[in-house]
Amino acid sequence: MHTVEKIGGTSMSRFSELMDTILIGDRTEEDLYNRIFVVSAYGGITNLLLEHKKTGEPGVYARFANAENESAWGEALDDVRTRMLEINHELFGDTAERESADAFITQRIADVEAIMSNLQELCSYGHFQLDDHLMKVREMLAAIGEAHSANNSVIALRKAGVNARLLDLSGWDQEEPLPFEEMIEQSFADVDVSKEMPIVTGYTHCKEGLMKTFDRGYSEMTFSKIATKTGAAEAIIHKEFHLSTADPGIVGLEKVVTIGRTNYDVADQLSNLGMEAIHPKAAKGLRQQQIELRIKNAFEPDHAGTVISTDYCSETPCVEIIAGRPNLFALEIFDQEMLGEARYDIELPRLLNELRLYVVNRDSDANSITYFVAGTRKMVTRAVRLIGEKFASAEVELHKVAIVSAIGSNLKVPGILARTVSALADSGISVQALHQSMRQVEMQCIVNQDDYESAVRALHHALIEQEDHGDVICAA
Repeated sequence: MHTVEKIGGTSMSRFSELMDTILIGDRTEEDLYNRIFVVSAYGGITNLLLEHKKTGEPGVYARFANAENESAWGEALDDVRTRMLEINHELFGDTAERESADAFITQRIADVEAIMSNLQELCSYGHFQLDDHLMKVREMLAAIGEAHSANNSVIALRKAGVNARLLDLSGWDQEEPLPFEEMIEQSFADVDVSKEMPIVTGYTHCKEGLMKTFDRGYSEMTFSKIATKTGAAEAIIHKEFHLSTADPGIVGLEKVVTIGRTNYDVADQLSNLGMEAIHPKAAKGLRQQQIELRIKNAFEPDHAGTVISTDYCSETPCVEIIAGRPNLFALEIFDQEMLGEARYDIELPRLLNELRLYVVNRDSDANSITYFVAGTRKMVTRAVRLIGEKFASAEVELHKVAIVSAIGSNLKVPGILARTVSALADSGISVQALHQSMRQVEMQCIVNQDDYESAVRALHHALIEQEDHGDVICAA
């Protein structure tokens, strides 16, 4: 019986601590094994390789996609090489291990640089279009980050006496890509987890092209697929924090508690708000095979963390977490001719999808529909213009809003709606819209963007702090 465990990028940047906690700690001999680790790139590396996840600042990929010459992206790739070699020095100092680590990543980057230069030159001819190859370039660049961290991890573990094995799923020397499942099966065909510790790249090169569908959520798909294909007893994600009742940076570390237990419905609601415990499509496989997912703090190895399972439902109705999404736009479309006209429900979602605007929620009445969307201001402004052109009689307004949600596996809390509205009103916060589904797992409040943090604190105080949850809401 083995576990499959994923380590995020921020945690990987504290690798020396990981060696003393989850990777080795006080384990010896057979206790070190029966664990498969899927690793992300070190914190910040994927931002440098692609683009900054939050600010959109261009990395190597973004510069290459818009480049007219090599210098536009070559310097950015040099910066990546420099940062990776700095990480190697921080980990290994002036040792033979560092020489090995440097040689590995220097060769990878040199290969990538040559491929990108040749591709750019090829696409200077009219018969070849760069856009046809950009997704492959994006995948190739992303794979460097995971290969770097996985290879370093194996070097460090072997130095410490652990029989670690690198499983590079990036397909670097592969003649042609295999289907996703076949790639996993083939890679693990001769692995004996009872005697060796596989360290696996978070990126998997496959026919389906993970980035095409999941973009930067690909490592969770790799993690989930390995767990299901190898029949893991448990899947574990190690983060730098616990899955708590709210963001401690907003509410205060002393006021939040670890959730302890919840279900995949709750995990999906968090994902919808951009606070992924796990990507919903990655959770699907675990859910179908009844594999429990444990979210742990990588630096508190003795804490049980939070277990997410398929059939869990809190015996006592309660709010388990206050979460939200602070930077959203409300696209309000009013049209007197909307009543009974189905094309609005068909064409508006299609348009928003084409603009890559993520719809978090929507509400409607007889002659108006409001979509609460996440995306760039540029795309939202474009949506306003296109909606106006498509529906000539419509009035389209744009508002800056935030969503604050009360979420739980059993949200049938008596009087929760009244307590929620009262808590926000007492804090001087105006509710713009309110949503509660019949499934009773989430209640969403739409507030002004500037009121987001105040609303989180107000609801956490009213719905969680005033309840007696102890150190965890439900013991794992």
